[in-house]
Amino acid sequence: MATNKEIAERLKGLREMEEIGPEEMAEVAGVSLKEYKEYESGDRDFNFTLLYKCAARLNIDFTELVTGITPSLSGYSVVKKGEGMPIRRREGFEYLHLARYLKDRIAEPFMVTAPYIAEQQDKPIRLSTHEGQEMDFVLEGSMKVQIEDKTEILNAGDTIYYDSSRPHGMIAVGGSRCVFLAIVMKR
Repeated sequence: MATNKEIAERLKGLREMEEIGPEEMAEVAGVSLKEYKEYESGDRDFNFTLLYKCAARLNIDFTELVTGITPSLSGYSVVKKGEGMPIRRREGFEYLHLARYLKDRIAEPFMVTAPYIAEQQDKPIRLSTHEGQEMDFVLEGSMKVQIEDKTEILNAGDTIYYDSSRPHGMIAVGGSRCVFLAIVMKR
């Protein structure tokens, strides 16, 4: 996977080529100008939501922003177990993108591993938003999902589908990690 510095350089270069000001990109990304500049300088770890929003504004594929490679496969794409493109979204979560080379995708599929963190159990869940819809299917363990002010506990075999422009977030519960398939669909 590309380093933060490489993604930051690519983001800044593409933004400047499109003549988009950092203020506009910060607004698009839903962060302060100071935070955006930290991302663009490579001093802050990127997260999926920010990259997804920036790629959409730049009119490029998410994979191109992260790797510098334009997806070129048409028809189908195969990713063998454990070989997805790693994406860091938030502390401890592991994301593997499962279709990075397929062009013209209408969805971003991820295998997500959320660690069980005891300190998070009694704290508010960190919420984020992005355009489109999302479906999460729990493969292993349990997770608490919050959509706006509603909370659901999902176990292996359970699915939730929601409008991802609404504030949402999740944590692993039950004393062990949670592995789930997340499919983020564009509008």
